[in-house]
Amino acid sequence: MGFGDLKTPSGLKLLNDFLSERSYIEGFVPSQADAAVFEAISSPPPAELCHALRWFNHIKTYQRGSLPGVKKPLGQYGPVGVADSTSNSAPSAVSKDDDDDDIDLFGSDEEESAEAARIKEERLAEYNAKKAKKPALIAKSSILLDVKPWDDETDMVKLEECVRSIQMDGLLWGQSKLVPVGYGIKKLQIGCVVEDDKVGTDMLEEQITAFEDYVQSMDVAAFNKI
Repeated sequence: MGFGDLKTPSGLKLLNDFLSERSYIEGFVPSQADAAVFEAISSPPPAELCHALRWFNHIKTYQRGSLPGVKKPLGQYGPVGVADSTSNSAPSAVSKDDDDDDIDLFGSDEEESAEAARIKEERLAEYNAKKAKKPALIAKSSILLDVKPWDDETDMVKLEECVRSIQMDGLLWGQSKLVPVGYGIKKLQIGCVVEDDKVGTDMLEEQITAFEDYVQSMDVAAFNKI
């Protein structure tokens, strides 16, 4: 399993597809898995790989050395069935003694067990936290955003796809439409519902304007408490 060489277009494409249904490489919070994959990328993914770019810009904001978890070899992250570019499926021409030195019959299982236990503890903690908060009223807001392109040649379909690729806990995208602003230019007007204690307009603006190939600016057109 793995993404292959993340310095190549094919490796970044695998990463983009993998993140189309996930917020992070493993689990529901940033971890050393994200740090390991981030460090294997030589430059930000192109704008058309919007899921990978959204994840890259998000992980870039963290002090990656302080993220939880144990960093594993890069080839152990990613989709099943994709070989890591550093591995070799052909038999290695080494001596039997070298083979014995390289094979760890127990270490990998222990690492996987420790990682599985860590993930289980994190999910249990998240479940208990959510359960404890369940009786409380969750404050929500309805927000209408104006997302402006650079010019009339900007691909507005791709711009909206990039905006909707932003996924986070407490954010739900709604309806959208294109509104003329003059000189043949149209802006994307899109609604969303957010949980106030999880998602703010500053956070949305930071992630939306990160798609700088398409987005010139973002404004809040309307903000209403629900």
